[in-house]
Amino acid sequence: MNHIRDPMLTSDYHVQLLSKVFLSEEDAKQAMVYSYKHSFSGFSAMLDSTQASALASIWPESRSFREDGGMKPIPWSWKGRCCKGEMFEPEKACNRKLIGARYYLEGFERRYGPLNRSGNPEYRSARDFLGHGTHTASTAVGSVVDEAISFMGSLGKGIARGGAPRARLAVYKACWGKDYESICNEADVIAAFDDALYDGVHVISASIGVTPPLRPFFNSSTAIGSFHAAQLGVSVVFSAGNDGSDPGLVTNVAPWSISVAASSIDRMFSTSIILPDTNLSFLGESFITSPIKAKLADAYPYFFNSICRASNRRNVSKTAEGKVIICFSTAGQVNVEEAEEAARNASALALIFVEPTVKLTLVDTIPTLHLNIQQGTLLRNFLVSSRKPPLVHIEASKTIIGKSPAPTVAFFSSRGPSSLAPDILKPDISAPGVNILAAWPENTPPTVDPSDKRRNVKWNFLSGTSMSCPHVSAIVALLKSAHPHWSPAAIRSALVTTAYNTDKYSVHHPILDSASMKPSDPFDVGAGHVDPLKAFDPGLVYDMETTDYILFLCHIGYTQQQIEAMLILAPCPHPDVTTTCAASSTNLISNMNYPSITVTDLRSPRTLKRRVRNVGHNRNAVYLIWRIVKPLGVEVVIRPRVLVFSWFRQEITYYVTLYPIHNSPPATGRRCDFGDIVWSDGFHHVRSPLVVCVNNHHNHNATAQQQPRNNFLFLQRK
Repeated sequence: MNHIRDPMLTSDYHVQLLSKVFLSEEDAKQAMVYSYKHSFSGFSAMLDSTQASALASIWPESRSFREDGGMKPIPWSWKGRCCKGEMFEPEKACNRKLIGARYYLEGFERRYGPLNRSGNPEYRSARDFLGHGTHTASTAVGSVVDEAISFMGSLGKGIARGGAPRARLAVYKACWGKDYESICNEADVIAAFDDALYDGVHVISASIGVTPPLRPFFNSSTAIGSFHAAQLGVSVVFSAGNDGSDPGLVTNVAPWSISVAASSIDRMFSTSIILPDTNLSFLGESFITSPIKAKLADAYPYFFNSICRASNRRNVSKTAEGKVIICFSTAGQVNVEEAEEAARNASALALIFVEPTVKLTLVDTIPTLHLNIQQGTLLRNFLVSSRKPPLVHIEASKTIIGKSPAPTVAFFSSRGPSSLAPDILKPDISAPGVNILAAWPENTPPTVDPSDKRRNVKWNFLSGTSMSCPHVSAIVALLKSAHPHWSPAAIRSALVTTAYNTDKYSVHHPILDSASMKPSDPFDVGAGHVDPLKAFDPGLVYDMETTDYILFLCHIGYTQQQIEAMLILAPCPHPDVTTTCAASSTNLISNMNYPSITVTDLRSPRTLKRRVRNVGHNRNAVYLIWRIVKPLGVEVVIRPRVLVFSWFRQEITYYVTLYPIHNSPPATGRRCDFGDIVWSDGFHHVRSPLVVCVNNHHNHNATAQQQPRNNFLFLQRK
């Protein structure tokens, strides 16, 4: 495909293509949602089954988006613009900090009908209503707010600043509120990517994702959009998903982007509950900003079998008004949202929610104290043994720094392996994503619950991989500034190989999984928790180019047509390039130059190739194997064991051979285990996670296989 200079020619061509499946050209025009004409040639249309076989919004008044007095004029290369819309005046909203604001509604309205304001407030503009976009944008690039900020005047006090406070911001609103949930239409998302790349962004932060099953890469707006970005040298950072600790639920798994898991930090919001008539006290966590004094009530008189659900009320006329009610998550497998709804339904003043491990992640719709199962059991036993309901004092929460263990993997963070390409380790890394305090729209309640009457809340706590994503996006922006010539793959490599997988306060203990309080593994956190300072000087990087990703698409079995549909327009005057996959094998995916090594079906010895580039300050650097942690049941051999560099940016190849030890338990089936490989020059430690799943169903007498061929792609110039 040639780069088309006239966008209208592109649009006319797309109409002609659609006309082949519609009765008339006019019908084709009506069906077309977008004609993408900047970064690539393609279109989105509403086709029925017989005819067809980041991205965020903003609250611009927030102090996080005020321009710094020292910010220079907007670069001449910037092509973006601020689009006028409902309650969004570009001349007032945009400045040298917020330099672009677009919104994309056509796909949403084609699917769901006109944007409905009744009972579901939403702005037909780039203005944010649900708060998600404002929160993530300020986390990534929020300006420094000189005065101390906090949540509701008390919690998390400090100076607010984003990870890259001097970076400029452009927002592309492609997700819309429907029934107070955010919905992202595929056509709108790809249109946002198209414009962002045309406008000239350097980093795209996309806190969006889908629950598996995942779409194929060639049919996913986020995969296609991020692939185009990678081809243009633009890094794309995604959230890994919030579907919990079951394996295989990680999202945004393309090898050309960065997928970020969520982990905690060493901060907690400690809350004491005191029984003044006794010497008993308990310590939990909450976001309670004012003290509470009330009688304690058990759930049993109000809910059948003490199961705290609104639908489970015993007698709707009997209320817990003015009382603090205690509910257990283990009674009926109730989550905190259900328990809060039940407590409000019973007119309770506050809720004590007891769970096996405390999972404080959201601002509550009713004052809620989270207790662990041990303390909650002691408190309830005292309650039921008392002749009359005891008085309890719940103190206002306090911010405590230095909580251990930290970081821990968030219980909600989606885990690997990737369901589309398990031999590419996803998530890549983890970053802070639990109880993150950031900017908030003043017209939106902190719970995004219409019954919550609190307004004028300028800073709010949110949790999710949506919060961890902008932390990494900010680091990527800073890396881009420090190393403008690094590719997206080199930047990802720097993040991965410098991440740490041990506890902050005890380097001999691994990062724990908060869902089980057991050691985490690379399917939980990828390489580990991001280390921004070390990422600036990684020593070595594993780089990749577009041809590497095309080989990947060949290896997972995509056709030439499917691959070509994902390629960006070749800039003039270069001729068109088409791809022909001479062979394909998922076994060869492990041979990509990824900074981690993953083999999920090792049946016989495999030799993998890796290529590293010297980006350190010493042109004559010498790297030796500093450590090999071998996965259980696998022998690991590396050659050469010494890498001797002679100039800056020199690349050296090394080989890793994995030998399955078939007589190690278990005797049958497939077992995954983990290790790592660390190269060091005495200063840098370049660490690659190693994930190997040995398949013991295979013939135990298998011998070493041949080294895989790597000539599976032919580039044909027309």
